[in-house]
Amino acid sequence: MSDELLTAAEAAHRLGIMVTTLYDWLGRSRIGELEIRGRRVTINYLQAGPKGQGRIRIESAEIDRLRDLMRVPTLPVVRRAPRTTPTTWPGITVPLGRPQR
Repeated sequence: MSDELLTAAEAAHRLGIMVTTLYDWLGRSRIGELEIRGRRVTINYLQAGPKGQGRIRIESAEIDRLRDLMRVPTLPVVRRAPRTTPTTWPGITVPLGRPQR
């Protein structure tokens, strides 16, 4: 099964980032310093040429995986009990309010 190979410009467009940002991500990924949403991520990509200086190609499945890692999860709503005002205060032994004359 062959997967579609995308250029750096196409991959960046699908991710919604600039091409220069994608190149930065690839560089950080190569040395193990890329983090997406607090998780260490490596990006699998292909680079042709005799010394690895050719054009970069990324499989579309890899772009889909990165998009899933970038996705913001929804958090459940935390139900809290309504705040109550205390009727007694610790350490106060007299009735509260204006003094009776």
